[in-house]
Amino acid sequence: MTSGARVPPRPSRAEFEAAGEGTIEDVLGPSLDVLFCGINPGLYSAATGHHFARPGNRFWPALHRSGFTPRLLSPAEQDLLPSYGLGITNVVPRPTAQAAELSAEEFRAGGERLAALVAEVRPRVLAVAGVTAYRQAFGVPKAVIGPQESEIGGAAVWVLPNPSGLNAHWTLDGIAGEMRRLRESLARPAGAADRPSGR
Repeated sequence: MTSGARVPPRPSRAEFEAAGEGTIEDVLGPSLDVLFCGINPGLYSAATGHHFARPGNRFWPALHRSGFTPRLLSPAEQDLLPSYGLGITNVVPRPTAQAAELSAEEFRAGGERLAALVAEVRPRVLAVAGVTAYRQAFGVPKAVIGPQESEIGGAAVWVLPNPSGLNAHWTLDGIAGEMRRLRESLARPAGAADRPSGR
C-alpha cells in the first residue's frame, strides 16, 4: 500500500466465527455523487466491520487509481468516503464465505431494499459492483458492465466489475478504468453518458 493508508489488524478466529451473524453498517452521507454497492459482505469484511476488507480485493486500489480518492484508503478509513461524495452499501446484507451461497430470493429482496435506500439517500449514481448481482436483484438478465438505461430510486445506475480477487476476468487496471469512466461521466451534462462496455 502507499503511505498514509492504515492497514487494519487481521480478525481473530473468534471474530471470524461470529462474522456470519452480523452485518456491516452502510457508509452514507448527504449529497453523495456515487453510492457504491457490493454484492454482500464476505466473512472477513463482516469480522472487521469494513467494506471490501479482504486482502486481495481491488476496490480500494481501483477507487484511488480511478481518481475518486486523492490517495489509497484502507478499508479502516471507509468513513472518509462521504467527504469525497462517496458511500458504500450492499445488495444483500447477510455475510457469507462466498456470494454463491445467496439465494435468488435474497437477491430480489436486496434489490427492493436497495431501491428504497437509494430513494431515501438520493445519490446521483448507484454503482453496483458485480453484473451478476445486478442482473439477479433487478431482473435484468442481459445487463452488461457500464451505464444502464433505467434508474433505481431516482438515481442513474452504473454496473462495475466485481472487485473481488476471485474475479480473474478483470485486472486491477480494468476495474479502475471502468471506475474512471464513471467518474468522468459525472462531469458531463445529462444525455452525454457513456455506453455499456459489453464485457
